[in-house]
Order: sequence, then structure tokens, then C-alpha cells
Amino acid sequence: MARPAGSAYIAAMSVTVRFAPSPTGFLHIGGARTALFNWLYARHHGGVFRLRIEDTDRARSTPEAVAAIIDGLSWLGLDWDGEIVHQFAGAARHAEVARELIAKGRAYYCYCTPEELEAMRARARAEKRSVRYDGTWRDRDPSEAPPGVAPVIRLKAPQEGATTIRDLVQGEVTVENSELDDLILLRADGTPTYNLSVVVDDHDMGITQVIRGDDHLNNAFRQTQIYRALDWPVPEFAHVPLIHGPDGAKLSKRHGAVGVEAYREMGYLPEALRNYLMRLGWSHGDDEIISTEDAIRWFDIADVGRGAARFDQAKLDSINAHYIREADDVRLLGLIAERLEGALGRSLMPHERERLARALPGLKPRAKTIVELADKGRFYVAPRPIQPRPDAAKLLTGEARRLLGDLAADLDGGEWQAGAIEQRLRDFAGVKNIKLGAVAQPLRAALTGSLASPGIFEVMEVLGRDESLARLADAAAGPT
Repeated sequence: MARPAGSAYIAAMSVTVRFAPSPTGFLHIGGARTALFNWLYARHHGGVFRLRIEDTDRARSTPEAVAAIIDGLSWLGLDWDGEIVHQFAGAARHAEVARELIAKGRAYYCYCTPEELEAMRARARAEKRSVRYDGTWRDRDPSEAPPGVAPVIRLKAPQEGATTIRDLVQGEVTVENSELDDLILLRADGTPTYNLSVVVDDHDMGITQVIRGDDHLNNAFRQTQIYRALDWPVPEFAHVPLIHGPDGAKLSKRHGAVGVEAYREMGYLPEALRNYLMRLGWSHGDDEIISTEDAIRWFDIADVGRGAARFDQAKLDSINAHYIREADDVRLLGLIAERLEGALGRSLMPHERERLARALPGLKPRAKTIVELADKGRFYVAPRPIQPRPDAAKLLTGEARRLLGDLAADLDGGEWQAGAIEQRLRDFAGVKNIKLGAVAQPLRAALTGSLASPGIFEVMEVLGRDESLARLADAAAGPT
């Protein structure tokens, strides 16, 4: 029976996808996008999203890296289904499959020594041929094996024809089998190789679609040959182009932060980073802000472009600023309080938290990140006397300090709402025969320590009468 095409086929099957990072460092921003695409695909089709830690490289895999991957995915809200699979735990199963291929005559023992393999490579380079294993032991009897040489197991790959991948992103891609040699499945020490382990794990986990970076496209041809040698169904492949930096080169540390935890530390919200990453290579019309619910409803891996996406920090900042404006104030208060407490080296008092909560509506439109939000709100909880920044300190001349002392006396009494404070300040300026800015600018410097802040009357209302007058008194007294 012919297989239905496209989404009709997908709808008729149970979708199971996986994210399979190697725990050798932080969760790369490109890996996070791969995980996101897998997660969206699974959730769109009502399928299963699995997490597999490919920790067979024992020298480079670390518990800290595993923890960073799990923490990064959890922070991004990409929940996986079932238990986490650790690839190394299946090494015995992988080796067993390699020996099954020997028994079927679809793999063989290779007894080439390291010296023989190097000589083989040297001849190929000298003859300007691609460096490939030449099949020396493909049809030889193991009884001819030299003593003392531990063999590897190699796949008896097809030597004629071609291997074709019908990729959900890249389209139909073909490689001539003459370009693929008999890859090693099991090393001489009995450990399985990457391509074998991936195939066995994906089969045993019931993976139906393999969605990953296009740097794995060459592996797909080799893995397809292993599937066919085992008479196992081949999953559908979708190889997503990598993320590039603004200069068009592969995204790396020289372009800035590349780890998810760095973006968390820099003050990006997980929903903003999700929104931005899903738009790197995938789109839905001209929509820039896409909720998670809409993304699940709309996502189709076939809509991912074949060209590499370029990371745009300004675009991420814009999206993050949007989500900060939309975020719940209670949640934001917790996020900025945590950062402020770290900066101040102490816990915030209840009245300081309350002050920040009242200030948030005026601070949110001015910040692109949580770090920026916390920095802009720090003056609300800064210890007295306020230490103005150098540019603000220039405004606090002797004359300005005398003016602020007079203002403090004038403000001691009456209502303390922004509108009332503004009127009294205008009246004060009128009596002094000065422009409002002549008093408002030094006032801002005295109360906030900077030249930029939310509206100064709003600031005074949030600070409250006692704190505002105390800061003015400090400024009038001069530097300490």
C-alpha cells in the first residue's frame, strides 16, 4: 500500500521525536532551538517529546553539563515525556546489535592495524582520492586474522547505487554509495560508535521523525544504511539549517553569548527567547509576537526554511521588551528583587518590595531586559544618602542644593499624589521666578541619582513623603 504524503501520513501515525544533546558543555542556543522545534512538532501532533543524553563520550561528558541541559530546557518550558534516556546505559544493547549484523552477514570483522589504516590514508592522499576504508577485510575469512589484533566491526555497506534521504526540510538529497565506506559500528575495545548508538536508540525509543541541525545530514545517509541492514523502518529526517551570526558565519562565542543560561542571566524571559528562537527559520505570515498556544497550533516543520537564519540581538531585545511589558507585576517583582538583593548584599525589606511593586508600571516600558529593569529600579531601594552618578552630580551645585532645601520645607505638608506634587512644584518655581526644569532636574538627581527616570512626580509618589524629604535633606546638606 502506498504511503500517504505529507501531513496525511503524519496524522495517521503516532509522532515521537527526541532532543539528543551531548553533555559536553552548556545548552547552546542552536540546540535550544532544535529542542523547541521538536517540542512544537510533538505538541502540534499530540505526540511524544523525549529527551536523550548522548553521553557515550565519557571523557568529555560531565554531570554539570547534564544539569545545565536539564535546567535550560526546564527554564524554557520545554517539558519532555517519560524518563530521560542516557545513551551510555545502552552500550551493551548497541554492541549486541552490531553482533546481530555479523550473524546476518551484513557486517564483518576488520583486523586492520592502525599502521595499515594510516598507510591506506596516505595512499589515498597521494593519489588525490577521498580518504576512505578500502574494504580490505570485507570478504576475507577471519581465520586469516593476524595474531594479537583486536578487530572492529564494520557495516557491509552497499557499494553500488545511491542512498536517498527525503528530508522534510531539505527536500530529496542523494549521495552515491561509492562515496560512503564501510563505517565502524563497534570499536576494537567493544564500545559502539555514535552512528550505531543513535540508530539503536532511535529505533528502541520509537522515534518517528528525527529533527536536528543540518550538520548531521551526512550522518543521515550512514544511519539510513544501518537501518536498512537491520530491516528496521527508517524514521523521517528533518535537517534544520544552523544559526549564523550577523556576519553570516556559524554562531560562536565571538558573536557574543551562545548558551541559554547566559541569556537567562542577561535578563531575558523564557517566553521571549522561545518566541525569538521559533522565528529563526520558521514563520507564520508576518507575525513577530507568537504565543506558545498559537505556535503549537501553527507549527509545521515543512515551513522551516532551507537557508541559515541570522541571530539579531536587537530583534531579541525588542521581543523581550514586549514580554516584559505584558508580564505579571508579581512575577517581575520576584525577578528584579532577586537581582537587587544580590547587588545590595542584603534582603529587601517589606516596604522596599512594596515600593518596587508600585514603581513597576512606570519602569516596565523603559526596560528591554530584567537586568535593565532591576538597574532602573535600583534607586527606589538604594541606601541613603543617594550617591549620584557623575553626570547627575554636576547638577547638584551649591545653588541647586539651597533650592532643594527650600523645596523640602515647602513640600512638608499637604497631599502626596503625583498631580498634587506637580502643582506644588510649579507654584514653587513660580514663586522663585525660575523655570520648572531648573528645579525638576536637580530634584531628579537628588532623588534618583541619575538624569533619567520615570516621571519625577510619579517617582516622588512611589518613594513616599518621608523618603523623598529625607533624600532632599541629604542633597541640601551636601556631599558626605
